[in-house]
Amino acid sequence: MHILLGLILVMTEAAFVMASFARRMEKREWNQKRLVVNALELAAFLMLLLLPGIDLSFRYSGLFLLLIIRLIVSVPGYFLARQKTGSKTKPGMVTSGILSVMLFASALMPAFLFKDYKGRPVTGAYTPAVCSAILTDSSRTEQFETDGSSREIPVHFYYPAESERIADHSLPLVIFSHGAFGWYQSNTSAYQELASNGYVVVSLDHPYHSLFTKDSDGRLITVDRSFMQDAVTIGDGAYADTERGEVFRTESEWISLRAADMQFAVDSLKQAASAHELAAWTLTDGGAAQLDTVLRMINPGKIGLMGHSLGGATAVTVGRREDISAVIDIDGTMIGEQMDFADGKYVINEEPYPTPLLSIDNDEHHFDRIEAAQVGYVYANNVVLDHAKEAYSTYFAGAGHMNLTDLPLISPFFCRSVRHGRC
Repeated sequence: MHILLGLILVMTEAAFVMASFARRMEKREWNQKRLVVNALELAAFLMLLLLPGIDLSFRYSGLFLLLIIRLIVSVPGYFLARQKTGSKTKPGMVTSGILSVMLFASALMPAFLFKDYKGRPVTGAYTPAVCSAILTDSSRTEQFETDGSSREIPVHFYYPAESERIADHSLPLVIFSHGAFGWYQSNTSAYQELASNGYVVVSLDHPYHSLFTKDSDGRLITVDRSFMQDAVTIGDGAYADTERGEVFRTESEWISLRAADMQFAVDSLKQAASAHELAAWTLTDGGAAQLDTVLRMINPGKIGLMGHSLGGATAVTVGRREDISAVIDIDGTMIGEQMDFADGKYVINEEPYPTPLLSIDNDEHHFDRIEAAQVGYVYANNVVLDHAKEAYSTYFAGAGHMNLTDLPLISPFFCRSVRHGRC
């Protein structure tokens, strides 16, 4: 539908320019016709809103605002048209048409880059519901700020809406951590599927590691540029062997920050579910009654951890806790198990991994892991899986790193732009 809308707007502008040429319009007439054309373009958009595929979401809100502004701006020209004398120049007509098309193309860009994705069908007996809050860890100072503020961790709940059918403290809790400069919605289809089958899922945002999030004051927080640059450089392997020690130190800082976020989330959720301790909580989406409902569903004795990429590494690190029942690492290198880098190789934690662990890889990661074992390269995932008390691994043939998220469903363009996207 976005292509049809774009064609209608371009054809309208082209027809207006050609009509202006043919009639050799005076400035007065041209300004009057411009108002009419702008009104017709807005009317066409409003009519197409009645059809599926076009709405007032972020994909089209920019264009809607542009069409309204153009109409408003052309109104004074209509009433002042009587004061205009002389013919409208051809270059001026062409420039107006070209500028209009460029503005339309810019405003429609989100519709071309992102799909009309509203989630995948779920298979469970429950309807997924959502609410959000922010946890404040007063024991940690936000390292990305200079005002001494405490670290905040946004938490987003996905849970069964049919609370009346669910006994108190009966549902397992799954806590999810997104990848580097990802965001909490990265695997929404998985959260909704789990919620439909009787799980409570909490997806964390890691501020300044997340593409964007908001703090308790409603302020938008975007990904830290230095973190993003380091993550891209290390992910591309653009470093010399002599720099591996620095890579180890950088990755250790990442995992320490994220593991502390997840640790605090686990503790806070357990306290809230069992003792209704909400001192650290700030509501952001949903009322207190909604939060109380979802917290009463949680069984604090059944907690699983999941994550994608760097989030998977985070889940594995925190998963050594005795109160964690299971861990799923989705295509993440288990950098939290790297204890040191010495004598040109990583020193990996060989203490048996105590929690049932599932490792899911894309095919390149899978075969790289096999090759590492064959050539004797010390790779964290191999060591952890080999020393775990109960571990399983699998991979998806033909899949890329981002195929293990919802990004291909949300934006195939951006998925193909990411290294190993292969969407």
